[in-house]
Amino acid sequence: MSPHSPSSIEIEFTERCDREHARVCGDTRPPRLLQRLAAWRTARLVRHALSVAGEPGLILDLACGSGRFWPVLGEHVNRVILASDNSQAMLDHARTHHPATLLKRIKTFQGSAFSIGLSANAVDCIFCLELFRHVHDSEVRLALLQEFHRVSRDTVIVSVSARAPVEGEFRQAGFKVLNYQEFLPGSQLWRVYVLRKRG
Repeated sequence: MSPHSPSSIEIEFTERCDREHARVCGDTRPPRLLQRLAAWRTARLVRHALSVAGEPGLILDLACGSGRFWPVLGEHVNRVILASDNSQAMLDHARTHHPATLLKRIKTFQGSAFSIGLSANAVDCIFCLELFRHVHDSEVRLALLQEFHRVSRDTVIVSVSARAPVEGEFRQAGFKVLNYQEFLPGSQLWRVYVLRKRG
């Protein structure tokens, strides 16, 4: 298995998320101000991206981890969320973190973001905020984008390192950019892109 293979990338990402989640769960202190501000800003970016995407009714949250974004994704009461992660253990754990009223609109399944177990045009929007940003190889990002293009019937929301040369990759995979926002304007940290399938 090459160091850049899709499976090794997802395993490494899952392990990183597991460690971070274990640290957060084990820390009983209230979140620090910077953590609260970062969470508030990220939630605002997600809400804006969903608005630009036309408030999609059926979303696939890929590499969802502990369901960090489910409360924001679920703010529209008619929205249904499919959530997939490479780790079944993380999916099982995620279901202990959220209220039953939200969970009844979320269907989880284990799977790879590189080979999504859904038919073509299965969802209105694919939401992949964390995993995509941690893929540094252009060919691997393109493989993800091509799979996203197959499964989404309309839009895709991803975050990327602000310096990654992704806009050409978006076009190559069959998307146009509807909008992007910087995490912090002028910071060069990362951006949230909203993409729409062309044609």
